[in-house]
Amino acid sequence: MPLALRTAAAYAWRTLVVGAVVYAAFSVLGRFHEVAVAVFLGLVVTALLRPAADLLARVMPRPLAVAVTLLGSIVLVLGVLSLVGEAVAGERAGLERQFSEGLARIERWLEKPPFRLNPGALSDLQVRIGQYLSSHRSTLVSTALSGVGRLVEVMTVFALALFCSVFFIHSGDRQWDWFCEQLPATARERTKIAGRAAWRTFTGYTHGIVVVATTNSVLVGLALFVLGVPLAFPLALLEFIAAFVPLIGSPIALGVAAVVALASKGPIVAVVVIALIVVIGQIEGHLLHPIVMSWAVRLHPVVVALSVIGGAIAAGVLGAVVIVPLVSVVWSVHQALQRARRSTQAKDSPTRSATGMLGGRGPDRPGV
Repeated sequence: MPLALRTAAAYAWRTLVVGAVVYAAFSVLGRFHEVAVAVFLGLVVTALLRPAADLLARVMPRPLAVAVTLLGSIVLVLGVLSLVGEAVAGERAGLERQFSEGLARIERWLEKPPFRLNPGALSDLQVRIGQYLSSHRSTLVSTALSGVGRLVEVMTVFALALFCSVFFIHSGDRQWDWFCEQLPATARERTKIAGRAAWRTFTGYTHGIVVVATTNSVLVGLALFVLGVPLAFPLALLEFIAAFVPLIGSPIALGVAAVVALASKGPIVAVVVIALIVVIGQIEGHLLHPIVMSWAVRLHPVVVALSVIGGAIAAGVLGAVVIVPLVSVVWSVHQALQRARRSTQAKDSPTRSATGMLGGRGPDRPGV
């Protein structure tokens, strides 16, 4: 057998084995995806709130510090959501009027060159939508009821994530040390190195993406407020949430803002919002990501783009959110283990060189 063929066959069967293991692992995670999502959210909450809990633990007992940190964050989130609800409710009457006028303005605009849309086309579309809703009422009701079941699942996942985050924040380091002690002695040090690298990268990515999302949402909120676009605060919150999906989240959120601007303020303001999409994309891609996240995540933009698309195809929005920190953690663990291996080899090489110069095997040779 040629050497090249034997080498290719050796790589091939090992690749197949690794692929089978990865497929089996993801199949298990798919069957228990609620638990996996809850643990992931618990780790995100831990990465965000652990520094605050450590700071409060200097002046109060640690259990009390953890409770204060979690309760304070819950109150903050509920307060933001209540502000969004009040903003939407307060602008409801004006929004209905603005949107009706905006839709009429868009219809007149589409009827002019270069579109020259048939004046009755949009009216016919509205009639067809009404007929579809009437004929598929039972399907819509069953879909809404299944949505209630999904809401229960989501609330269960959030409750489990909160439960996990309590213990992760309180004593996550001790739990990791206990886990490492259960491993064989030969694997403990490598596992500790991998764990430190993974947690450092994960916390760095989490803090960095929060900074990027906050900056984007503040810029969007201020710009929409200055332009007079309604629902500026809810749209800024949407931008904050969408920024957690790299590369494609922000343009989608700003596209929604452009549609709202088109319906409420006309095409000129919508064009300004579209220009805002380009500007914020440039700021995020060339300023925020290189400065804020380069020290934690060292991935090429092509790798990030392919990871996001692959994660979205595999698991939808959740996959697009999770895949980039997952790939970053795997890469950082690989680099940390490589550095540790090279360091060990560098320490061993002087000993081997000295042994070779002595003409024997060091301690095994009598009289040396």
